[in-house]
Amino acid sequence: MQVLMLSWEYPPRVVGGLARHVAELSEHLAAQGHEVTVVTAGDGQLPRDGDHHGVRVLRTGIEHPHPPDFLSSILQLNLGLVEEVLKAGLIDRGIQIVHAHDWLVAYAARALKQGLRRPLIATIHATEHGRNRGLHNDLQRYISNVEWWLTYEAWRVIACSQFMKSELRGVFQLPADKIHVIPNGVVPERCRDRLPSDLTAFRNRFAAPDEQIVFFMGRLVPEKGVGVLLDAIPQVLTWYPQTKFVIAGSGPQEAELKARARELGVFDRIFFTGFIDDQTRNGLLAVASVAVFPSIYEPFGIVALEAMAAGVPVVVSDTGGLGEIVDHGRTGLKAFPGNVHALAQQIMILLGSSELRSRLAAAARLEVETIYSWSRIARAVAGVYERVWEEYERSDWRRGLGDHEDHEVTRDVASPRPPVPAASDRPSRYAGTCAAGDRDA
Repeated sequence: MQVLMLSWEYPPRVVGGLARHVAELSEHLAAQGHEVTVVTAGDGQLPRDGDHHGVRVLRTGIEHPHPPDFLSSILQLNLGLVEEVLKAGLIDRGIQIVHAHDWLVAYAARALKQGLRRPLIATIHATEHGRNRGLHNDLQRYISNVEWWLTYEAWRVIACSQFMKSELRGVFQLPADKIHVIPNGVVPERCRDRLPSDLTAFRNRFAAPDEQIVFFMGRLVPEKGVGVLLDAIPQVLTWYPQTKFVIAGSGPQEAELKARARELGVFDRIFFTGFIDDQTRNGLLAVASVAVFPSIYEPFGIVALEAMAAGVPVVVSDTGGLGEIVDHGRTGLKAFPGNVHALAQQIMILLGSSELRSRLAAAARLEVETIYSWSRIARAVAGVYERVWEEYERSDWRRGLGDHEDHEVTRDVASPRPPVPAASDRPSRYAGTCAAGDRDA
């Protein structure tokens, strides 16, 4: 199939896990014979049009006024994405599926859906409501409105976990049969290769030879729970003083976390690395005794899969996708989310038993290789494409029948949820899967 993928980030421009997800999915779809074009943000230096492991990647330019605020930058990004599609002549290239990743590309996705008159699929990686545990200001409500609008416009919605499916149903009132749950994945070899040439010397950069390493990697934002980990460190050090905590990542909470570490008196037992490349990540996974992911909110938790693929025993919060990935006592250990004492206890259990660490790591590595392989995930996504295309081929929307003026889809910014229309006014159960509900169910 010919697929047009829209994402605000794509390697080597990586901000979070979304870039890796889109790259792996696109590359594995291409390897399976699909023609995939990714349109994404550029930085003025990366090639505007190039091949990335069999995937054509188009990047926006930066020849526009500097945006005065965040929402203006997103508007410019979306206009740039549409412009690149037009310049590349993709309108006439037989695109079958438009696949959008998160709200940041929603406007371009909807424009291309209508312009190409092709079905739109949306993958929602997280929601504004979930990230902030509610909607507390107009910006958050606006973003949530756009997220809902994207799911409304999509023919089908892909969620990465049962947790996310429940969240989409609860926050956006999506029908269950519009959502497909397809997990994220990893390429296990990429979590174990490209190691530093001298692993002992590498390890000595972060910890003393007699210290065990507890490793965290992720964005330094409140929902990742790094603050909970910091508060657990004094308890761990009471019983296991020869422990070094390596915290890899950057984000808006970095200064606050460092200040908290000093306040707790454990700053010298922590190595804040900042953003790390893949080789450094793999090296730290190779030398760590435990990897810990104490998220408060986590739709999936691909970093936990990377640690499991590398053979590191994990401690995770029993929340969201992390709670689904890890089977407590078999493939890792789980702690109550936000509970400092529970997190410290699970870390100490692993630090105290090399036999348990080995057993959990072996079981987790096998599970990653069998269940969370990208080849398997790409086939599942392709299956959604094929099902949607078959439905589209039979639809009135494809033939231009039943068109009417679009429904008004703006939500009251004071409300965290979309208005629920009266039964007689509701679109069909696949609301918005075509031109704002103009397809028969």
